[in-house]
Amino acid sequence: MTNIPKKADILFSAYSVEPYQILKDAMKRKKEDIIQELLDSGLRGRGGAGFPTGMKWKFGAAEKADQKYVICNADEGEPGTFKDKKLLTDVPRKTISGMAICAYVTGATKGFIYLRAEYRYLLASLEKEIEVFEQKAKEFGLDFEIKIFMGAGAYVCGEETALIESMEGKRGEPRNKPPYPIQNGYLGKPTIVNNVETLASVSMVCRLGAEEYKKLGTSDQKGSKLFSISGDSPKEGVHELELGMKVSDFVTEYGDGDTKAIQVGGVAGYCIPRKKFESTIIGEGQTTGGSTLIFNSTRSMYRVLHNYLDFYAEESCGQCTPCRVGCQQLLKGIEAVKAGTKPPKYLDQLMKLSNTMNLTSKCGLGQSVTNSFTTIVENFREEMIF
Repeated sequence: MTNIPKKADILFSAYSVEPYQILKDAMKRKKEDIIQELLDSGLRGRGGAGFPTGMKWKFGAAEKADQKYVICNADEGEPGTFKDKKLLTDVPRKTISGMAICAYVTGATKGFIYLRAEYRYLLASLEKEIEVFEQKAKEFGLDFEIKIFMGAGAYVCGEETALIESMEGKRGEPRNKPPYPIQNGYLGKPTIVNNVETLASVSMVCRLGAEEYKKLGTSDQKGSKLFSISGDSPKEGVHELELGMKVSDFVTEYGDGDTKAIQVGGVAGYCIPRKKFESTIIGEGQTTGGSTLIFNSTRSMYRVLHNYLDFYAEESCGQCTPCRVGCQQLLKGIEAVKAGTKPPKYLDQLMKLSNTMNLTSKCGLGQSVTNSFTTIVENFREEMIF
């Protein structure tokens, strides 16, 4: 008997408690108590990196500066991911409330929603929501304003320092770390950057309390998670699920009965083959990005990988050699093996190259190529050759 993934109804639930009421209640609490509750809840960033949210806010609150910023990263560029779009469409106040709670806790007075260029159609509705928030902020005595900054369509700007560079009018390229944005971010000031879903989840932690929130999930990943499900599935769309389900249970519920692989975490994530469905738990030690692409037996995993590498080669900012050259060489390499101009064992050389990219690339783009490349080549090697 299978254990169907538990469906959650936290992030998209109706406003039984209005998000700005959650903000008002939060402002009656000590700032350090809110930070501790986030730490106790186990909430990790929902954009992919999975850094503990409470820890980031604790660092931000400790920084001394005449100006601090909060940035909501809505540059949802990971292929197969569309959860943040739905949050900003259906329940934008939960994210805005999360930004405001962050401002209260860390001492920030200015905030930005960095909105993906393809989401420009959301601009008017979000500006109206910000007007509502501004009135509430005045009522609550919160000195915090929010503006929207439109991205220009670059995948690399989903990385927080590249995002900040573009906001400053520069080419969207990752910065060297340290210093981190929490120390030296937008305009050289302490800056807290969180994903749309992360900020909405903060509102829910403040509403439910840490003990109730962490009843969901696993020892490593607490709470619920939004999954953007696409591909060979009769239930495509955004689904909120408790973290910690086996892939086999996930596939039973959302696959088409002939699933041979799923890609967890988008192109930057991992490909899980059918033989590992029973032993693998979604979210345990893996990316928190939320994109889940489902492939059935009619799909060529060579074509899937080729599509991924073509995307990476196109979107590399070109700043560092491992990523700039490596993405191109991986793409050319699998083409050569498929065409027979390189022997099958050449795939082993490409695996070494991808591992080198993971170790030496400057940002997550080049570092994450190895995730999809190695898991597809390891598990579908024959499809790379024949």
